[in-house]
Amino acid sequence: MPAVLALLAVLAGSAALAGCSGGPSLEKRGAITASPGDSRHLSIGSAGFTESELLAQMYAALLGHAGYRTDLLTVGNRELYEPALESGQIDVVPEYAATLADWLNAKTHGPHAAPVASPDIGVTMAALRKLTGPRGLTALPAGRAVDQNAFAVSASYAARHRLATLSDLGRAKLPVRLAAGDECVQRPFCAPGLRRVYGITVTAVDPKGVGTTPAKQAVQNGQDQMVLTTSTDATLDQFGLVLLTDDKKLQNADNVIPLVNRSRAGSARAAAALNRLNTVLTTADLAQLNAQVDSWRRLPADVAHNYLVRKGLLPK
Repeated sequence: MPAVLALLAVLAGSAALAGCSGGPSLEKRGAITASPGDSRHLSIGSAGFTESELLAQMYAALLGHAGYRTDLLTVGNRELYEPALESGQIDVVPEYAATLADWLNAKTHGPHAAPVASPDIGVTMAALRKLTGPRGLTALPAGRAVDQNAFAVSASYAARHRLATLSDLGRAKLPVRLAAGDECVQRPFCAPGLRRVYGITVTAVDPKGVGTTPAKQAVQNGQDQMVLTTSTDATLDQFGLVLLTDDKKLQNADNVIPLVNRSRAGSARAAAALNRLNTVLTTADLAQLNAQVDSWRRLPADVAHNYLVRKGLLPK
């Protein structure tokens, strides 16, 4: 535990230094423009929540199978692990394309910079790579799995009104009280976006948080009609809820991607090992893996290993 605390202190210091600069210093440009590296020992970072831990475990297992020695580090948030990735204290971390693109854009160009992410994953990845390159990072190809904002209603409500998509809800002209975080009132991808893109009549935002148990219970008991959650929410069935498809793509393309330090983990060999997950892992798979950890109380390492074996990515 003391070693972990020490690491966190170092990472926090890195974050503070990174916050003082819009990019790498001139004396570090050589390292950033150097050829992709292939360190034999790679540190895999995790943001500490279930899904991030599962992805980090899968990355470590795939890299281990490819001949790398790996260790895993849990670092609390992007403000800490991204500067640590730039400095080489962490070599690989699971990320989300659209969220990372806009976060790096604000870090590079200021908090009021126009967003660069898009519902189109190709556009989002092109913008992201322009931002990661100067920082010595490489955003590897996006996978099929997507973890983005999503909206759920009760299964009985959906059946009664014949709802499968958010467009269906807009056409139904039903008044909707939305359980979400209080920021949903102003966020363009939440209440304002639902009104603008889908014509949904959001009468009020019930500030119960994003995908929290109280928020889901409020929809379950009919107090609210819809809840803001995520596309990999593993507990919707427990509350009798179903997702409505974002058929007009209100949400940006938050596909799962591996983000790597180019000078240490930027080789074709490391990329090939990590990219094996891309064509296999789906959004539904990720939700099910989350459920195994959060609801079934299984260890992330065991869940990740069993999934990779089942999909033929690791030997039995």
